[in-house]
Amino acid sequence: SLLLMAAGKDLRVLVMTPTPQMHCEKCENKIKKNLRFESGVKKIETSIKEQTVAVTYDATKTDVKKIQAAMKEIGYDTKGVSDKPKEKEKK
Repeated sequence: SLLLMAAGKDLRVLVMTPTPQMHCEKCENKIKKNLRFESGVKKIETSIKEQTVAVTYDATKTDVKKIQAAMKEIGYDTKGVSDKPKEKEKK
């Protein structure tokens, strides 16, 4: 669809729960360091308290399966919690 291409980035936010759980900053950094190299990934936010990894990504470059595969490569299974379009930031 040409319309989508013209609009440029199709940013989405994937929030998933890693198994095994993240216990420390080292776990968080391992995830951030590895997912950063995944094409299309813009931002990674982790929360040990919530046990979530929120990945903002460009849907024209990658998808949920690829991000989950990248997590699996570093030893984490993931339950997809939600995947939705990124809200436009309100000024």
